Parts: sequence; C-alpha cells; structure tokens
Amino acid sequence: MRLGTTEIILIVVLALVIFGGSRLSGVGKALGTSIREFKQEVKAADDDDKKKEEEKAENSDGKDA
Repeated sequence: MRLGTTEIILIVVLALVIFGGSRLSGVGKALGTSIREFKQEVKAADDDDKKKEEEKAENSDGKDA
C-alpha cells in the first residue's frame, strides 16, 4: 500500500488542525531528536561489537602461536 500525494497532504492538514502549528513543530523537533539519539546508540552498539570481534580475533591469534 503506497501513499499518494493527496493522502500525504490530507494527513498533514489533519495533523495541523488537530495539533496546531506551534505544537506540531515541537512534536517534529522531539521526533528529530529521538531519531538522532537512536542512530547514535545503534552506531555505538555496532562499534562495541566490532571492538569485541577484534579483541576476540587478537586473542585467538595469540593462542595459535
């Protein structure tokens, strides 16, 4: 199911009517902040996983010698 231009415009207009302009901008700002923090946490978790894999590889290399 894809949303067309008309449906998107209708959703935006309804959101403006329900929440109002000032509240809607606050919601958008909070959503943007949340997404940014989520991406940072995912990246940090990926970096931690890579470090653990590298340490595991280094430890296994040392045991073989």
